[in-house]
This record gives sequence, structure tokens and C-alpha cells, in this order.
Amino acid sequence: MSDAALVPTDILAAKRRAPFPGESAEYAAARLALLADEIEFRRHETRVSASRRALPPGPVIEKDYRFHDANGEDVGLIDLFGDHDTLITYFWMYGPTRERPCPMCTNMLGAVNGNATDIKQRAALKIFGRSPVERQVAFAGERGWTALDFVQTVGDDYATDLGVLSPDGSESPALVVFRRDGDSVRLFWSGEMRLEMADPGQDPRGAPDIAALWTMLDITPEGRGNDWYPKLEYGQ
Repeated sequence: MSDAALVPTDILAAKRRAPFPGESAEYAAARLALLADEIEFRRHETRVSASRRALPPGPVIEKDYRFHDANGEDVGLIDLFGDHDTLITYFWMYGPTRERPCPMCTNMLGAVNGNATDIKQRAALKIFGRSPVERQVAFAGERGWTALDFVQTVGDDYATDLGVLSPDGSESPALVVFRRDGDSVRLFWSGEMRLEMADPGQDPRGAPDIAALWTMLDITPEGRGNDWYPKLEYGQ
């Protein structure tokens, strides 16, 4: 739908119904203005999603990256698609030298686990890590994740080429979507917002968000604050 066919946001916002009685005129006016902004925010998300889907064909993945799946089988990238033409991958920070995985990656994968069965109706979904696949699966069991498929990257070519493995061994996460093109695999889209692209005073993060934590904390009066980052364990 073109923007010209859209009803102005202030007209839509005027249809607002207060959920509870007793709000002040000041609150009602501020909430009405915010509702118009929220409608515009939703529309902008829709425009960005449409632009993403309209990307021209990405580059063919020429290198034969190898992986170990949960069955211990040696497989190539194209083998991870299964019956789908689209493959969604998340590279998480759980390298073989890490005692425990990244808490932020863990939080995100917890949210993805909840949606994984529904996602896999339309696309293949694989979680990549540099740790042995058995180690990744063991941690998944600890967290109660039952819907995620873990894959070990064989060697460091994939992580290095993707730019998520630094010479000092430190890692970064990566959300990458591939598309099958006959017997070839093409890059469709990857998250490319690097840490240095963060706005002043903002937590560095990409978009779109794949975890609800940001969103849930952002609708609270306190917001995220400075101590919001998740932990792997919490005290009683």
C-alpha cells in the first residue's frame, strides 16, 4: 500500500479509547500524541521490511564452508536448508575457549526458541557456534531449549570471513539470512550495524530486534537503565 492511501496518524490516533477512567487532560493529550507516533513507528517498520524484501539478489557464496550438525554429520551450507529455500542463521558467542556463552546471545536465543517451531514452518533455522556441537546442545538442555538446531562451524573460515572473529579470539554475534538459488546459495540479508554505528548514549544493537527484552523494558517507566544486561544465573 502506498503512503498516499494511508489515513493520517493523528486521525487514526483520535479513535483512541482510554483503557481506564480518571486520566488527566495532560495525560490524555500526551498519550494521544504518543499514539500517533507509535502508529508512524509501526508504518516505518513495515516500510523497512518491504525494502528488505525488495533487495536484489545477493552474492553467491562461493566458499565451501563446512559444518557439523547435531548428528555429527559433516555438511555444507546448502545442506542446512532442508526442504526450505530460505535459511535463517544466528552465530552466537560460544567459542571453544569460552567457559560460558554470551549472556546477551543466550537471552536472544531464549526468545527465538519460543518462536522456532513457528519460524520453521516457513524457513530453516540454524544456530551456529564455534564450540563443538555437543557442547552447544548440552547448554541448550540446561536452558530448556527444545526447538533450536545447533551447528558447529568447522574451522574458523566462516567466522573470519563474516567478520565476527577477531585476531585476539574475541567474537561478535551475527544474524544472516541465506537464499537457495538452484544448486547455489546466495546471501539475502545480514545484520550490518556494527558497534561503532551506535547512536550517542544508546546501547549498541542491530535492527530488527530478535529478542523481546529490549522492547519489554522500553515500555516501562524506568526504561532499560544502565544495568539491564541479562545474566546467565540470578540469585534467589
